[in-house]
Amino acid sequence: MPEIPDLEVIKDFLNERIAGREVVRATAPKAWIVRSLAAEHFEQDVVGRRFGTIRRIGKDLLFPLDPDRLLVANLMLTGRFQYTEPSARVSKQTFFTLGTADADLRYLDGRSMGRIHYVRPDQLDTIARLQDQGPDALDGGVSYEEFKERLRPYTGEIKGVLARGKFLAGIGNAYVDEILWEARVSPFRKGGGPCPRCGTTISEITPNQRITSWCRTCQPGQGTALHP
Repeated sequence: MPEIPDLEVIKDFLNERIAGREVVRATAPKAWIVRSLAAEHFEQDVVGRRFGTIRRIGKDLLFPLDPDRLLVANLMLTGRFQYTEPSARVSKQTFFTLGTADADLRYLDGRSMGRIHYVRPDQLDTIARLQDQGPDALDGGVSYEEFKERLRPYTGEIKGVLARGKFLAGIGNAYVDEILWEARVSPFRKGGGPCPRCGTTISEITPNQRITSWCRTCQPGQGTALHP
């Protein structure tokens, strides 16, 4: 699932190419993936609207479509956007296409897991995942003392806490491993190779079908719960 670093790259890439461009055509061979609260048929309603500046909220990308629409996309595990020439072959995994004068923005999803909403700005509060999340991990507004206070209600393993959107928005399984390794705090991930810091073989477990990797030397305390 894309997390903050990935989504920031996608956001910046697309802003350089489609912000300010008009949607001149739209197709949706699998329109059911879009939960359209703003119009019965979003692919008809979106034509003629102009992309605003894309922004990110947690793990969601928000595409303003002037004057009064938003396409809100959480890619989950298998969703992705493809920016391509209109003449490029259309994948069978394509759910919808928004075309500008010289390019296509296509949404592809191999396992139909993405959560896509088409709404008016005043309908954003109906998207529960946007309302039920903590401060963004990049906003810099959480002090050390506040961070400790936010940890206090939790008694589970630190990796699971950090990956919760309710605690901090925008990070998940992959980057939590890296964060905890850098902090030398015990969590859990794999590869089997040596730790780049101390040379110890990286350990891995797969609880609940989620890979967790960690260095037993740099990150002692395997299996212990974090208590406030």
